[in-house]
Amino acid sequence: MDNAFGQPQNVIVLGATSDIARAITRRLCAARARHVVLAGRDPSRLDEAAAEARDYGATSVTTVVFDATHPDLAGETVRACLDALGGRVDLVLIAVGELGDQSRDQDDPARAAAMMTVNLTWPAAALSALRAPLVAQGHGRVVVLSSVAATRVRPSAYLYGAAKAGLDQMCLAMADTLDGTGVTLQIVRPGFVRSKMTTGLAEPPFTTGVSEVADVVVRGLESGDRVLYSPPILRYVFTILRVLPRRLWRLVADR
Repeated sequence: MDNAFGQPQNVIVLGATSDIARAITRRLCAARARHVVLAGRDPSRLDEAAAEARDYGATSVTTVVFDATHPDLAGETVRACLDALGGRVDLVLIAVGELGDQSRDQDDPARAAAMMTVNLTWPAAALSALRAPLVAQGHGRVVVLSSVAATRVRPSAYLYGAAKAGLDQMCLAMADTLDGTGVTLQIVRPGFVRSKMTTGLAEPPFTTGVSEVADVVVRGLESGDRVLYSPPILRYVFTILRVLPRRLWRLVADR
């Protein structure tokens, strides 16, 4: 259960080796998350993230290796994570995703399929595996990292944006079905974030950092807002951009 201050103590992070996930994990551990399960693809980077979590205050850290290109095994991964916490979890962070390379991926059927699998299908399968156990325990929070790319898909990143849009819409509807169960689902829509994933790319307006995204997530856990933007000003920017006529959208989308 959350502690007396409403802070999660038992935490699962799926996609735990991303820069954003690690920044959020650090914040959670510093704020009294004590039992943490970190799941990701790279065992060595998981070990680094686990050591970091302990440094920030976690008393027990378990790592689970999975591959997001295999959604048929998502349920098995979720069960392993839940078992590591004795079946009781306060917060699940889903930070699985791949930006890809649109110029390469758009003409490669295998790469296009992989982008949809990693960014949409695997997280969707994991959410489906989580739903029943969380509802059965009667409490818990799920935070899913989406993207502002989900609000209106840019031509130059349509595979990534379309996959995130599918996940984003699924989460909005799933959150509605959880009303009254004691379980909540929140969506985070970061803009362009300085991280390993975006190294070498031009920074657009309102670029942010991983620490700033972590701040938004931690504050969002306290507020309970269903959709969180990082930086927060993007909520208003995309309120306008999503209704621009298509001709205008194509002029501004990739600047």
